[in-house]
Amino acid sequence: MTDFLALAYPWTKSLHVISVIAWMAGLFYLPRLFVHHTERVATGSETDQLFQMMERKLLRLIMNPAMIAVWVFGLALVFTPGIVDWSEIWPWTKALAVLVLTWFHHWLGLRRKDFVSGTNAVSGKRYRLMNEVPTVMVIVIVVSVIARPF
Repeated sequence: MTDFLALAYPWTKSLHVISVIAWMAGLFYLPRLFVHHTERVATGSETDQLFQMMERKLLRLIMNPAMIAVWVFGLALVFTPGIVDWSEIWPWTKALAVLVLTWFHHWLGLRRKDFVSGTNAVSGKRYRLMNEVPTVMVIVIVVSVIARPF
């Protein structure tokens, strides 16, 4: 199995990066949709239904598959011989940041359900603040993997 992973490494890494880009696009965009949904749309209106459809499709058709692919290809990279040295700090900081992004993804999914039920209690200001989570985590991940300062 490890021979296969070593041979597939360039493809695995490529698919991992593509998946990360798709997932991050959704993690950046969905909170922005929530800001506008919260601040400019009346519950139960036609625009409310439009936003709900856009949010549902973004989450289910792009973000969920991309997150799963990130995890699958990321774990394949972890198990590829010679790629990750767990005695160093960088894989641990990356892993923690990926866990935070996964938590954030699920938090967004719960907030989408609040819009569906008409019970959203999160302000546009809080969604703007939460929109910084993926930015900070991607900085941690990129610096951890490329610069490896730790």
